[in-house]
Amino acid sequence: MTLVKNKIGFQHVGSFLRPQAIKVAKKKFADGEISYDDLRAVEDSEIKKLVQKEAQAGLDYVTDGELRRSYWHLDFFWGFGGVKHVHYGEGYLFAHEETRDDTAILNGKLSFDVTKHPFINDFKFLKETAEENGVQAKVTIPAPAQFYAELVRGSNSKTIRDFYGTDEELFSDIIKVYHQAILAFYQAGARLLQIDDCAWGMLVDKKFWQTMVGAGFDPEKLKDIYLDLNNGAIADLPSDLTVNTHICRGNYHSDWAAQGGYDSVADKLFGKENVSTYFLEYDSERAGGFEPLAKVSGDKNVVLGLITSKSPILEDRQLIINRIHQAEKYLPLDRLWLSTQCGFASTEEGNKLTEADEWKKLALVKSIIEEVWG
Repeated sequence: MTLVKNKIGFQHVGSFLRPQAIKVAKKKFADGEISYDDLRAVEDSEIKKLVQKEAQAGLDYVTDGELRRSYWHLDFFWGFGGVKHVHYGEGYLFAHEETRDDTAILNGKLSFDVTKHPFINDFKFLKETAEENGVQAKVTIPAPAQFYAELVRGSNSKTIRDFYGTDEELFSDIIKVYHQAILAFYQAGARLLQIDDCAWGMLVDKKFWQTMVGAGFDPEKLKDIYLDLNNGAIADLPSDLTVNTHICRGNYHSDWAAQGGYDSVADKLFGKENVSTYFLEYDSERAGGFEPLAKVSGDKNVVLGLITSKSPILEDRQLIINRIHQAEKYLPLDRLWLSTQCGFASTEEGNKLTEADEWKKLALVKSIIEEVWG
């Protein structure tokens, strides 16, 4: 059976495990044994191999696996003017592990320079490689809401008033630099862009709410801020640029950071965020039920992340199919689709599975799509 084509297409959320060749090259570069150009050449070679594998696996849209990145989000933030890479002193606290302690703070007014942000040239290389393999390239970047969440993370917020007299001025510049970046991707040939967003994924956790409220934050106000930032950045874009979003509760070394259903954020996230498609984590009980899908407005689509990227164990095929039909009670089947719940390596550490496991997972996704929608 040929994979059914729809407006979403067969695509992976984004990241893949870092090949050993890249790990070795990064270590050598850090130790001063090879040049940046040498490192870049290794990354180029491995990305070409990855795209070939993605095309062979039947993917309609491919990513570069985020192989050049250390983090799914911070590397993008560090590319803006006015942002400094520092060490926080404490990593992100997941359920069972703590990450490295890198973060992003302001050291000036925000700006975007197409000649200085590395992701633009990274995408150009991906697009050229994708075209050589007869597939289309997809951009994955962290959401504006995620950027704001990083800037106000604990002591990071102390730098904001050094450069912005009001929150509104900061919000305006976040929207501006993101909009400029997205247009730069478009000019480079991007027609599918995905904003990855843990900000909403953290808000669904009641413990997170209590912590934020205790620190002087209002969860309802945060929802409005996140919505305005994301919608502001993607407003007035070319009509042939599709913008999707991926909502996550944390994905680090097969660990998670938050838990809770989408119920508390559904009205604003599903009802008012102006994206075409939501990629939603649904691989465990931590994600809650499908009832909030009834709040997805207009003709927007949902990709059900029912296949976990955190474990090498393949899911029971019929169980996944049954869950798809359970979700169909709240959103028509022609507006549903399937993927893994997240990438395989949101940071360079990667999840606890092998490269062979990645392709088995994607093959399962593809075969179920063929059966359910074919």
